[in-house]
Amino acid sequence: MAKSAAIVTERNVHLRMEVAEDYCPGTVSARLEIRWYRNDDFSIHYQETRQESTWQCRWDRHPDAHNTRGHFHPPPAASRTDAEAPQWPADHRDVCQHVLDAIEDRIDTLWAQR
Repeated sequence: MAKSAAIVTERNVHLRMEVAEDYCPGTVSARLEIRWYRNDDFSIHYQETRQESTWQCRWDRHPDAHNTRGHFHPPPAASRTDAEAPQWPADHRDVCQHVLDAIEDRIDTLWAQR
């Protein structure tokens, strides 16, 4: 699935993984960016880019005025104003599995639409 993975140190330090080109259909390129904090807060951002558009979503757990500490920014825009209550487990390992399952479902949908 991953073409590359690197720790990005500019702005907020995070792990960026680029999805391999043959994993996504057509001209879709995708990446996953993960920030996890010692207090168990996190931000996990998945983004697809096409020539004409961007599709993205984000899973967050952090204090913020726009929603509860845990929240999900749904696709296609991952807008701050569209944040929803969380739909994931409390344990970080289960959160990671939840996110990876959601991304796998999304990629399956892309292939089915092709």
